[in-house]
Amino acid sequence: MRYLIPFLIIICSHQNTNAQIYEVGIFAGGSNFIGDVGATNYISPNQFAFGAIAKWNRSARHSFRVSVIFSDLEGIDGKSDDPRRKQRGYEFNTSVFEVSAGMEFTFWEFDLHTSGIKGTPYLYSGISVVNHDNYFFTSSGEYTSENNSSWAFGIPMVLGYKSNISNHLILAAEIGARYTFSDELDGSVPDAEYREQFSFGNTNSNDWYVFTGITLTYTFGRRPCYCNF
Repeated sequence: MRYLIPFLIIICSHQNTNAQIYEVGIFAGGSNFIGDVGATNYISPNQFAFGAIAKWNRSARHSFRVSVIFSDLEGIDGKSDDPRRKQRGYEFNTSVFEVSAGMEFTFWEFDLHTSGIKGTPYLYSGISVVNHDNYFFTSSGEYTSENNSSWAFGIPMVLGYKSNISNHLILAAEIGARYTFSDELDGSVPDAEYREQFSFGNTNSNDWYVFTGITLTYTFGRRPCYCNF
């Protein structure tokens, strides 16, 4: 008997590990930038964003999540409510590639093994890293490439709502702000130190960007096995 119980625990743990529910799918929506150039609206998508997403649902309340998203970030001073920015007239556009990983928590239990339509709000956070080309504005206001790129770390803060629309498809809508540890995305702070004289704006406030859109994921995997002793 002393060997039987450990043996059953090992077998059940192995089955539980291999029987988790997974999700893979797509993200589609828009992006907007919040920084030293352009409008400062918190949610105002102006560029298309798309990507892929994967989840490992460890329970009915939390999941490990990874995503890859491509987009452009754009800022146009002429679209700002700030008269000083309108008068300045700067514009920028840069392509970004983001990888994010973290944990998603649902407000209510979202058990994919039960029948029927179900839905729940959710929160997601973790860490993100975004690749962007480096630019700066010359003294005449010309948006100029530095001919290199950088990676900026950040913290995603996502609020969404998801619901299953069939036995294997889950549709979700979400708004996700990204706080970055960089002030270089809009060209207000050049990457090269010898161009420091071209810095402008609030250098004590880092850049933000927001992804707003929907995800459609396909679920697969067997129902977990739970052993009770």
